[in-house]
Amino acid sequence: MTDNIEVEYTQEHWELLSRLRDEAKTLTRPLAEAHIEALVYGSIARGDVHTGSDIDVFIPSPPAPTILETLINRTGIQTANREIIQATPTYAAKGYIHAAENRSYSFPLVQLRAHEREFYDFAGSLTPKQLQDGTRVPGVDKHLKLIEPTERGHTETPIQGREGVVAKTLGVGVTIVLDRVRTLQRRERIGRTGVYIKRPLAPDETFGDVYQQLARTRPALRRRMRM
Repeated sequence: MTDNIEVEYTQEHWELLSRLRDEAKTLTRPLAEAHIEALVYGSIARGDVHTGSDIDVFIPSPPAPTILETLINRTGIQTANREIIQATPTYAAKGYIHAAENRSYSFPLVQLRAHEREFYDFAGSLTPKQLQDGTRVPGVDKHLKLIEPTERGHTETPIQGREGVVAKTLGVGVTIVLDRVRTLQRRERIGRTGVYIKRPLAPDETFGDVYQQLARTRPALRRRMRM
């Protein structure tokens, strides 16, 4: 691939990446100890972090949300609030447990479609073991640039016009690459349009009960339940 730019990290950048990854290790530890699959994804997996980088621990095949909450809370991780988000009527609804600002756990409330699962590989994702080993992986950022780690930092390459090569590099189908290009280009043109559903949970509510309540009035949620 051509037109790539090489970025060399400063000492401050390496230190920031190390601090963020230490936080991610703490967040993933209760899941790893319970043998629950978890991923961290995005800039923390690729290495191109900044001071505002978030840490979202994604659980692809979660146990019951109440079990997740128990595992997280019993290790001393303080959770702030919970919510259900469905980005669009066709996307899987997800539960979010926020541990702090820009620190969260997320998990699907219905079975993921293949391209929804591939999003995490598209962005770049790590298992807790890879996180412990200091692995960095390639992935695409929000500016549609392929970030590929190097010994001194990373290279970044625009992906438009190279979707097939990018898909092969990341081990994903070209459909997810084309879909993300369309989505991010649209966002660039008209800005963020919000999400289809964003429902905070009260302390005495459960993810399951609230999802069922929402599904009674939202046909899109019911359709995803029948997958």
